[in-house]
Amino acid sequence: MSDKPMKFAFVVGQFPVLSETFILNQITGLIDRGHQVDIYTPQRREASVVQTDVEKYNLLAHTYSPIPMAQSLTTRIAKGFKLIATHFPRDPKTAFNLLNVIKYGGRAASLWQFYTAAPLLGRGPYDAIHCHFGPSGFKGALLRELGVLQGKLITTFHGSDITTYLKEKGDRAYDSLFQEGDLFLPISEHWKQQLLKLGCDERKIAVHHMGIDCDKFSFAPRFLREGDRIRLITICRLVEKKGVEYGIRAVAKLLNTHPHLRPQLDYNIAGDGPLKADLENLIHELEISDTVKLLGWQQQQDLIELLDRSHILLAPSVTSHDGNQEGIPVALMEAMARGLPVLSSLHSGIPELIENGKSGFLVPERDVDGLAAKLDHLIQHPETWPDLGKAGRTQVEQHFNIQTLNDCLVELSR
Repeated sequence: MSDKPMKFAFVVGQFPVLSETFILNQITGLIDRGHQVDIYTPQRREASVVQTDVEKYNLLAHTYSPIPMAQSLTTRIAKGFKLIATHFPRDPKTAFNLLNVIKYGGRAASLWQFYTAAPLLGRGPYDAIHCHFGPSGFKGALLRELGVLQGKLITTFHGSDITTYLKEKGDRAYDSLFQEGDLFLPISEHWKQQLLKLGCDERKIAVHHMGIDCDKFSFAPRFLREGDRIRLITICRLVEKKGVEYGIRAVAKLLNTHPHLRPQLDYNIAGDGPLKADLENLIHELEISDTVKLLGWQQQQDLIELLDRSHILLAPSVTSHDGNQEGIPVALMEAMARGLPVLSSLHSGIPELIENGKSGFLVPERDVDGLAAKLDHLIQHPETWPDLGKAGRTQVEQHFNIQTLNDCLVELSR
């Protein structure tokens, strides 16, 4: 822990989000180190199911969002006067700036700026403004320009913000952010190279991985005991970039080549998403419903139990047709920390986590034959599972441990 507590503002697209535990782990890690964290999001989600830590750390009490604006100008102005009376005294200088029509024109005259930023009046200054995903960097920059947030502007890039976002907005979309921002944290070397190609100053870039708390994941080497069924597991949202289709096809190919494996093999897929119906149909068409099961969304404790019962994790990620790519999947880190051998693809930053042949296996994207061959190898050689699992655990401990990474985050934020 640093000698002097720091104050952080996190700017995120929406909060809380069940699939973005990597952001939550940073926030709670900073709080555990004695620092203060406020969260600003345009989309505050009052989810019926939230992560335990959101409640444990009372994070919703420190989450701020724009005040909804009425469509009617009359209603908006009438409500605006009440808001100004309430929020103006918290920071009169900044509040006046938000209403400066001469400086900001219609953004101020419409009261849009005041509705957007008023909840943060009087909250600052901050030591650092952490923006997760590139578009949130623009929000952080705007709030700093308006004077509502002060501090070092840091933007973390995860993947979709350098792929699908740029496909829509163009390769010059981040030019202004690269000028205004102080530090950019791609979550992999792969994405660092992309930022450099886009024109970001290398002196402003530092690779900063997402990570997991290794202490929460007990290591257990995998063995195939007599009478055991071989249990494969995939944990992800059912979207194209997760490549679940290719995992299913690889298992079908394996069963066609080695029909004797059918009564010995289970493949469980935990997660939900827009491709669920398509994947159900594929399983039916391939006639492998007795082996492959779509389990749907699972509670965290159920996922832990599934991992504990499984032998091999399959994560066949691909680049989707709209260009979307992974970062480095947290599910892979968690499985490796628990000692599972892992099979994934040569995709995005995944090779920075998995050393092919040592801590797991990697095949080209969409390579059904390659996936089936590596699955066959793993099934035929269960004696290799403990060494693969041990190497995977070591890799995560050394390079993807959230405790070490959060210490580093504090230093980068100074």
